[in-house]
Amino acid sequence: MREIRTARAGGARLLGAAALAALALLPLAAWCAGPQAADPQRIDRVLAQTPLIDGHNDLPWEIRERFGNDLTKIDLAGDTAALPAPAGGPALMTDIPRLRRGRVGAQFWSVFIPVEVKGAQAVQMTLEQIDLVKAMCARYPRDLAMAYTAADIRRLHHAGLIASLVGVEGGHQINNSLPVLRAYYEAGARYMTLTHSNNTDWADSATDMPLHRGLTRFGAEVVREMNRLGMLVDLAHVSEDTMRAALKVSEAPVIYSHSSARALVDHPRDVSDDVLRLVAVNGGIVMVNFAPPYVSDARRRWAAERVAEEARNNSPPFGGLYIGQPERAAAALKEWDAAHPKPAVTLAEVADHIEHISRVAGVDHVGLGSDFDGIPETPSGLEGVDRFPALLQELARRGWSDADLARVAGANLLRVMAQAESVSARLRAARPPSTATLAALDGGADPTVSH
Repeated sequence: MREIRTARAGGARLLGAAALAALALLPLAAWCAGPQAADPQRIDRVLAQTPLIDGHNDLPWEIRERFGNDLTKIDLAGDTAALPAPAGGPALMTDIPRLRRGRVGAQFWSVFIPVEVKGAQAVQMTLEQIDLVKAMCARYPRDLAMAYTAADIRRLHHAGLIASLVGVEGGHQINNSLPVLRAYYEAGARYMTLTHSNNTDWADSATDMPLHRGLTRFGAEVVREMNRLGMLVDLAHVSEDTMRAALKVSEAPVIYSHSSARALVDHPRDVSDDVLRLVAVNGGIVMVNFAPPYVSDARRRWAAERVAEEARNNSPPFGGLYIGQPERAAAALKEWDAAHPKPAVTLAEVADHIEHISRVAGVDHVGLGSDFDGIPETPSGLEGVDRFPALLQELARRGWSDADLARVAGANLLRVMAQAESVSARLRAARPPSTATLAALDGGADPTVSH
């Protein structure tokens, strides 16, 4: 029988001519939705077998900022969305009941600290945030449990618990010290984002002026030591030059814990098609971010224009139409907002990014990285951690198979973790911990690593 191949990159499908003829008789809506999409229990069945893994949630920082890291002041077993929000700030997007409704099987909790915090204080704050994640698990043992390996995630999912993992969100947090990096790993951290919003002394950020044009020699050694430890190299937040340099150095699959597709939104936090193809070769994964400016190009442009309008009205100390007149500046911005409504951003647009990455890199190289409680607002339909099944249902409506839904939900991340663990076992047997320092490696005339 002649076969007609239909494919999404990374996973070909074969349909016989007879099957195609039968599908042709279906109403157009049924063809578009796929034969299983109408089953309301379908996503539940997928997630019963494969844990849904979110690559990035900033709740620990919100607990620090709003409650002083005191878990007695917040009940994660209750409705945190009902808690008073800071002036002008969003309600919390995460609590245990919503995690359960969202069928979350594993959560990487970000132990973010601001880039302005440096040195020993940065190390102390990071350790305090790691301790907070562990305290969350200790306070809610019927729901949350610490995980350190892919096998832990599977075991805890089978036991009905939400696996909790730690991700360090910024290379500035190691204070340029590989021993500190190792201490974080021993404390439980299983990924580190090489930069946050600013450059480090050894890597360029996506949202800072180029300094190193990628990684320095010490930066490359950080990647190598992370490979040896089994800590995932996270390329969210880094410049494209840094992405390319890290992909060249890393022996293990990398992750983007919360990034999206730059072909759809030309934001430097997103990943270009050229780099997506390199990620596929590396075996890594891009976990799609829900932040509206990274999801919608209309929103990105609107946000840039609004910032420009704010500067036009009031740009201290020397510029602005209404410099020194805050009431007039606020009134002018309110008038601008009325004339320029904020573009809506939807769940469907997030699904567009997932589909684009699956087409370019392959369906084995995409996942979910919400950035819940790290963003001031979300796309419509993705207001909190309870909404993950709605996103998978949208993919199902578009014709995704159960196997591919399982991949994007969590199977891809489990594969990446397991491969990183395997690389670590090989490297630990081959070499000791690195004793490299920033001064020793980057003190020469040209410390930059080519990419």
